[in-house]
Amino acid sequence: MLTKPEENLIKIYENSFRKNWDLEAVTDYGTTNTLTYAQLAENVAKIHLLFQQAGIAPGDKVAVMGRNNVNWVTTFLASVTYGAVIVPILQDFKANDAIHIVNHSESKLLFITDLIWENIDPEQVPDLKAVLSLNNMEMILSRLPMEQTVDKMTIEELFVEKYPNGFSKDDVRYIDRSNAELASINYTSGTTGFSKGVMTPANALAGNIIFGNQTGLVYPGCRHVAFLPLAHAYGCAFDFLACLSAGGHTYLVGRTPSAKILLKAFAEVKPTVILSVPLILEKIYKKMIQPQISKSPVSWVLKVPLLDQVVLGKIREKLINAFGGEFREVIIGGAPLNAEVEAFLRRIKFPLTIGYGMTETAPLISFTHSEDFRAQSCGQVLEGFMEARIADANAEGVGEIQVRGEHVMTGYYKNEEATAQSFTEDGWLRTGDLGTIDKDGFIYIKGRCKTMLLGPSGQNIYPEEIEAKINNMPYVLESLVLQKDDTKLVALVCPDFEAVDADKLTQEQLEAIMEENRKLVNADLAAYEQINVVKLYTHEFEKTPKKSIKRFLYEA
Repeated sequence: MLTKPEENLIKIYENSFRKNWDLEAVTDYGTTNTLTYAQLAENVAKIHLLFQQAGIAPGDKVAVMGRNNVNWVTTFLASVTYGAVIVPILQDFKANDAIHIVNHSESKLLFITDLIWENIDPEQVPDLKAVLSLNNMEMILSRLPMEQTVDKMTIEELFVEKYPNGFSKDDVRYIDRSNAELASINYTSGTTGFSKGVMTPANALAGNIIFGNQTGLVYPGCRHVAFLPLAHAYGCAFDFLACLSAGGHTYLVGRTPSAKILLKAFAEVKPTVILSVPLILEKIYKKMIQPQISKSPVSWVLKVPLLDQVVLGKIREKLINAFGGEFREVIIGGAPLNAEVEAFLRRIKFPLTIGYGMTETAPLISFTHSEDFRAQSCGQVLEGFMEARIADANAEGVGEIQVRGEHVMTGYYKNEEATAQSFTEDGWLRTGDLGTIDKDGFIYIKGRCKTMLLGPSGQNIYPEEIEAKINNMPYVLESLVLQKDDTKLVALVCPDFEAVDADKLTQEQLEAIMEENRKLVNADLAAYEQINVVKLYTHEFEKTPKKSIKRFLYEA
């Protein structure tokens, strides 16, 4: 347990607000709405008054649902520093899922985007005391007595009454609360079924924040473009919590992060580090780089020593400029990066690294800076914060990755059975991931325990590795490898219809190309991994907010 005063989650922000008072803290990207640390602290104080007025006590649950914006950040920080338990709900969840989470978590207040609230029946969330808009912090629904009203005007009056001489650094004084206490409940967006409420203690959030500061991921004046949903542990921990703990500036992207929007944001903000999921880099590689290096003159030059470095250098320069030109590294998390994409980026010496974590560890388990990164790994186990081991390893050393340490959850909310199943008898968290760990503590992931398939003679088949090969084939957008009749492998393939239309391919031509793709991939696979048939899928697979395919929805 992290017990030093400077390691306490609430004290981290109490100190940061005071230290960085006049610096810019958060901006709604694409608008003029920027708050300094002083203004952010003042807004946090107003929400504290709102909580008091509504009868919220430390330990009560406060839910927040909406796209990244300044009010989302303020609500999160206000809840944590008040001693309430924040319940972030991913904005991509369906209305029924959101209703379930609000009710299951026993949330008493809900801060939500107006557009999402329109799809929720208030009668289905009967225990909420009030609902407030993330658009403007106005009250949408109140079940409070008249004397407990939490409308904007009342809160402003209470604020002036409490701070008649204005709000100053000395007024930033928060509750004294142990890191052992529950800070948040994050409902997973898992790919294998119904979400569970991960109980994250303040200690787990503080551990990730401290690690970010110690390793230089965040520092005073750092700039982050937060385009990953803050309701997900990865973006929340580093683009938001760690950045603001250090005196950095977070630019919040509230729209769907298309390549056009992101490249514009990178060019304007010039971020100092970039957190991404594999899908972003893989799309850039497929759209911007692969067409260049596959052209005859370029592909020939890339085989010639010395000449290849000239071409690769130009590609590297173009790519670095596209990401703003001032970043230390791009950090990939949430899912494995395609091996071919990783190999090429490392060939051009692009500052790339891959971390590993999960919602249940808030999120980091392993990480290494780009200069020390090892190919195909996902970094080193975090020394001093986390431990990892391989359980039930096979002859190749592959087994389940199990972890323990500062970042681990306390369990699943109101789900003792799932909690018991997630921990070993000696207290290690079962990650559900299959992999190996080398002598230096680098983790190499092979796939998920639940997605691993068995070959005809009991061989282990990792569908994610096959999918990575398929996804590099012409006219393939994404794929999913499934097993039929316990022996045959079927590849569901969603074609890249933009490329198909651009080249005016007929259905027959597309099917012929996919059959050729199947043969090419099979030539690179073991006999027991052979794909028997490719089935075309007409639209993208349904995904979680961290862009993992919801595999449980599909059959061969």
